[in-house]
Amino acid sequence: MSNIQSILKLARQRRAADIHIVAGSPVLFRVKGELLPVTREVLDARMARELAYTMLTPEQIKHFEENLDHDFMLSDDDRNRYRVNIAFNDGAVGAVVRLLASVPMTLDEIRVPPIVRQLTNATKGLILITGATSEGKTTTMAAMIDEINRTQRKHIITIEDPIEYVHFNKMSVVRQREIGKDTKSFARGLRAALRQDPDMIAIGEMRDYETIKIALTAAETGVLVISTIHVISIDKIIERFLAYAPDGSDGHMRSLLSEALLGVIHQELLTTVDGGKRLAVEILVTTDAVRNVMRNRGTFHLRNVITTGQRYGMKSMKNSLDELLDEGVISESVYNRILENYA
Repeated sequence: MSNIQSILKLARQRRAADIHIVAGSPVLFRVKGELLPVTREVLDARMARELAYTMLTPEQIKHFEENLDHDFMLSDDDRNRYRVNIAFNDGAVGAVVRLLASVPMTLDEIRVPPIVRQLTNATKGLILITGATSEGKTTTMAAMIDEINRTQRKHIITIEDPIEYVHFNKMSVVRQREIGKDTKSFARGLRAALRQDPDMIAIGEMRDYETIKIALTAAETGVLVISTIHVISIDKIIERFLAYAPDGSDGHMRSLLSEALLGVIHQELLTTVDGGKRLAVEILVTTDAVRNVMRNRGTFHLRNVITTGQRYGMKSMKNSLDELLDEGVISESVYNRILENYA
């Protein structure tokens, strides 16, 4: 199987999540959480390189060979979209291709708690979607953007690296900007967005102090900002933000975050008993108690606030896991493995 379009088509047919192209291995599909070989032949370095390079333009090949790795979006003959990472591995070229949904999923389809929809009605403030890598954060953000797009007359600007889900104008006007193509960086794109009369700004990921500071200021002064950030649990959120802050600015960062933050949606994307995927979600809604913790106390206190904050729409990871286990959606082994991280 030497044609990348054939590989992409077969991956769609088999409902694969990812495609792995690596020298010394057959082409692999990740299906229901497992890597499965789909070719009899093992790719040598030349074959892996040729397969990977068929996805690149000459300009992208030059960029890749200068920088040694490259992320980009790809569309197939049927206009399905893929997120691709190409990199050198022990001197050989390989690629990982993530298959994306052709249109954003809705909040109902990803089955998040009702408070998430309520948060999209806010006119200003910061909503964070957190979790480890590949936990569905971008999918949730796209669903929230789609909810606003379908139900409100807003001007929505997204700053992404790369653009994964394409949003078409519905009730709202959506302008999507890609890092490297439409703007130089998240911080520059965010500064420009603030001069473009935005109602809502979606930032693909908060990666540096400058972006975080601008986003927090925007959220506090009249724009709804939604972004993702890598963090293993909600009670680590303040430490994550402080890690980006310059020495001596901890107090200022705590103050900005406590004033701007509306809520945090923390996710674990779990394999179900039938081989599908479901989200387990922990929700923090910013109350006076949360603001007090953020300004003055250790973040381990946030777990107690979540546990006692159900009347505000908060939800603990244990509560979410309990519901999925009671429904028979996840196994006890999955339940216990995830719960260990939230004890």
